[in-house]
Amino acid sequence: MSKVENYSFKSSDDEQTTIHAVKWSPDEGKPVAVLQLVHGMIEYTERYDEFARFLADRGFIVMGHDHIGHGDSVKSESDWGVFHTKNPDVTLVEDMFTNYQIIKEQYPDIPYFILGHSMGSYLLREFLSMKAGELQDVNGAIIMGTGTVPDKTLKAALAIANIISVFHGPDYKSKFLANLSSGGASYKDYDCTGKDPEKSWLSKNVESVTKYYKDPKDTFLFSVNGWKILYNSCRYDNNMENVKKMNMEIPVLFVSGSEDPVGDLGEGVKLAYKSFLDAGVKDCTMHLYENDRHELLQETDREKIYSDLYDFMKERMR
Repeated sequence: MSKVENYSFKSSDDEQTTIHAVKWSPDEGKPVAVLQLVHGMIEYTERYDEFARFLADRGFIVMGHDHIGHGDSVKSESDWGVFHTKNPDVTLVEDMFTNYQIIKEQYPDIPYFILGHSMGSYLLREFLSMKAGELQDVNGAIIMGTGTVPDKTLKAALAIANIISVFHGPDYKSKFLANLSSGGASYKDYDCTGKDPEKSWLSKNVESVTKYYKDPKDTFLFSVNGWKILYNSCRYDNNMENVKKMNMEIPVLFVSGSEDPVGDLGEGVKLAYKSFLDAGVKDCTMHLYENDRHELLQETDREKIYSDLYDFMKERMR
């Protein structure tokens, strides 16, 4: 059994948005470790409830927050997908760091881990680089559902986003940019609309996919400024000088589905993994789950994935 409670903190965005956050904790006994969750694009922290309870039942504290423009970190539903900040990816990294500081203040003496999924995986890679000198006692990072987007593709996408912004403004919610993101060859065999759950790019779990597309917190459009989060974060992660800024002593696990279109069916994950190895990360491993798609924590074999992630963390507690 586990306890669930909400907490909040202020974002570093222009409006000092109140950030909604959630903590799962064991019902009894001393916590053995803490995991910080960083969710992906167009979702929210409570979608990780099953995994968080799995860990809480094993003595973990699990803490995560809704990014600005997501979940309950908005003033109204019209703010979903909107980001009132000049450098949105940096703002989200700063919010991750604020939550990290909250966690470390509450639990300074137990092992600390962090997991980022999808957009959160790119932000986590940026976080590990940008905040390397300020992170203390990090026992491991799990980079889930990530990929590698070529610089020339990102440059073109940013140019298009800037043109749209000139004509419509940074808060404009662009269907064109949304369609652009799923227009690559790795998506050709998948449904990205929710109309055919069995062929969804998300996972093979039809129940989870159906629930996702019925949830308004999962189905809003991103603004132009929102898409810049992904583009800028990917560009930052591609720069080997940034990768080399990381603390090479922090263990890193890359996990993805072998059929995940975000990771170019594994090829983009391998490139990201190789960049960490080339930079000199001493404990860096990768696992591609055969036949799995994007949302590993929702997949039909998720119980094995839960156990594998738990084992990775358990082996690195010190």
